[in-house]
Amino acid sequence: MLKCRRDYGSALVQIPGRQAEAKKMRGTSKSWGPVRSVFRSQPDSLFQSCFGYPLSIFFIVINEFCERFSYYGMRALLILYFRYFIGWDDSLSTTIYHTFVALCYLTPILGALIADSWLGKFKTIVSLSIVYTIGQAVIAVSSINDLTDFNHDGTPDSISAHVALSMVGLALIALGTGGIKPCVSAFGGDQFEEGQEKQRNRFFSIFYLAINAGSLISTIITPLLRVQVCGIHSKQACYPLAFGVPAALMAVSLIVFVIGSRMYKKFQPQGNVMAKVVRCIGFAIKNRFRHRSKEFPKREHWLDWANEKYDVSDYYCYDVTQVVADLSLQERLVSQIKMVTRVMFLYIPLPMFWALFDQQGSRWTLQAATMSGKIGIIEIQPDQMQTVNAILIVIMVPITDALVYPLIAKCGFNFTPLKKMTVGMFLASMAFVAAAVVQVEIDKTLPVFPRGSQVQVKVMNIGNDNMTISFPGTTVTLDQMSQTNDFMTFDVDKLTSINISSAGSLVTPVTHSFEQGHRHTLLVWAPNHHRVVKDGLNQKPVKGENGIRFVNTFDESFNVTMNGEVYVNVASHNASEYQFFPSGVKSFTINSAEISQQCENDFKSSYLEYGSAYTYVIARKNDGCPEVKIFEDIAPNTVNMALQIPQYFLLTCGEVVFSVTGLEFSYSQAPSNMKSVLQAGWLLTVAVGNIIVLIVAGAGQFSEQWAEYVLFAALLLVVCVIFAIMARFYTYINPAEIEAQFDEDEKKKYLEKSNPYPKSDSFSQTQM
Repeated sequence: MLKCRRDYGSALVQIPGRQAEAKKMRGTSKSWGPVRSVFRSQPDSLFQSCFGYPLSIFFIVINEFCERFSYYGMRALLILYFRYFIGWDDSLSTTIYHTFVALCYLTPILGALIADSWLGKFKTIVSLSIVYTIGQAVIAVSSINDLTDFNHDGTPDSISAHVALSMVGLALIALGTGGIKPCVSAFGGDQFEEGQEKQRNRFFSIFYLAINAGSLISTIITPLLRVQVCGIHSKQACYPLAFGVPAALMAVSLIVFVIGSRMYKKFQPQGNVMAKVVRCIGFAIKNRFRHRSKEFPKREHWLDWANEKYDVSDYYCYDVTQVVADLSLQERLVSQIKMVTRVMFLYIPLPMFWALFDQQGSRWTLQAATMSGKIGIIEIQPDQMQTVNAILIVIMVPITDALVYPLIAKCGFNFTPLKKMTVGMFLASMAFVAAAVVQVEIDKTLPVFPRGSQVQVKVMNIGNDNMTISFPGTTVTLDQMSQTNDFMTFDVDKLTSINISSAGSLVTPVTHSFEQGHRHTLLVWAPNHHRVVKDGLNQKPVKGENGIRFVNTFDESFNVTMNGEVYVNVASHNASEYQFFPSGVKSFTINSAEISQQCENDFKSSYLEYGSAYTYVIARKNDGCPEVKIFEDIAPNTVNMALQIPQYFLLTCGEVVFSVTGLEFSYSQAPSNMKSVLQAGWLLTVAVGNIIVLIVAGAGQFSEQWAEYVLFAALLLVVCVIFAIMARFYTYINPAEIEAQFDEDEKKKYLEKSNPYPKSDSFSQTQM
């Protein structure tokens, strides 16, 4: 037999189920000899074990825990960082958030190509983890307020610099996390030998647990770090610390992974199966187009048009060309691609599920910011509500597997994987119906703010006499140290006259140019003494914080220090700007030359809840000492965050029966060498789902948030029905049986071709 570039034993290594035969042809039972060297780059002595598991997998599990902590900890903060640090509105913040998530699920395709065709899994993970770590560090730097706050006023002087840095950081993170996503779990699976299927399955369970543990812990810790106050020249929400900890964990993840380097089994890249699939499909489409006339008979499947050609250069021998023909590689490949395309067709409706699922990190977090986070004795931050999903996942997965599915089976119901996925989509749709109901309850409690050409006016009497104030169409009378119950709304062109009067005094007109679209407070302390103050609040305080301003009734200005924030030079008979504080009781100190040293100047606020605003009037008592009168400008949030638990429960149940089942279904229906192709396709549905959110959120522009929730629920419900119909006509297959049949046929053909003197049957020998 003439020399070939690859002998038949090597060719058999490429065929699932034929490795044992290849090993036999190599003439050894313990080593694969030359074939083994193609795949492995370390000697067996380095592959240590612990409790029957390769020691290397412990480094991989720790690496995955730290990486998931880093990713989910950063992502939990992202929507609030966009909204309240950079200052984007809800729509733009949601758009950028989902663009980032979509990129994170598009880049796995690039990572798989790099790993399979160029660097291999190990080098790909290390290289892209470095990129990932740099990205986390960059976004942490972008959140440092003092980076561009040159005048030390607490506001960045160049917000565009922070935006540019954050976008660079997010791009690097998307490349890093997406690039390593298809590699880490597969690299862990590579560490096991044949016969360790039980250990490998348990490894994937531990791996999944590490993912959820990292997600759960990070989404609890990083929001707590965010609400801390830090800064050099001005104290702000501590985003640098909250982003810095995930960056540090990503660095730890990289270091741990590299430490285990000498223990890993590292396989050399063997070519990208996705490229082969694309080439084969492309040729089938091109060949079908060339033979589109009626003179060419139709074929059973459109991929059958790819049977004429296949690149067999990897298996070509100079003289033994019949070996390649007998292997029927092209027929096997076309059959495998048919299996893949049948599953890919079912993937078409799936992005709609992810469009709803990933909104728990954007729209649902913004919804939580308008609610009260006090649940019993616990206070929850809006971005911590995402931990409900992680907690429920840890609880629901074992309950579903050990209790729910067995009970359904005992009832005689054939709960197939596609039926489970249909139920998951329905549950996610109902979760958004629940979110819409909660939003309606929230909207009932929200204050009405002026729109368009409207203005709102509230009167506050800070004097010692009763006052009467006349507006067009209404008149209010206020006792001393009191205010109107609500803001009064007027069209700015109809607010032509305001008059102030008191018993025994002349009427004083108020001449002021009110700014439309804003709230104003009319401070009155005598019939001929008044001041109009623009409030500066056109929405409820963000992040669930509470706005506090001070009104000075003294004759001279004073300073107030509250919880580290300073109100400087609050002028006589004037109001300060609002400053914002988290929930709880706050201490404040009044510093004024008018206050005697014998007077108490340290005070405590009332208990601040969530999303409120108050005016603290500093008045003088009869003994000359200050006293505090508190007036409510905006009522605190009254709808509790606990009302979000039902929608999280429904969505998590949907995730359990949809996502986990979908992965199992894809794995079971995929050929052995194309599981990575379906994994990339599955991740692609997540990316497309986030793009759908961008389209709907950008095109919808709903005036009411509950209407957007209802739209998403309706869209998923329609898609759920379509998917159920598609699933009804799907026929389940066993790829292993199909491939085993190919192996058997190829073995028979090879044995026939390898014997140049075939035996004649008994009848022929008798004739001879």
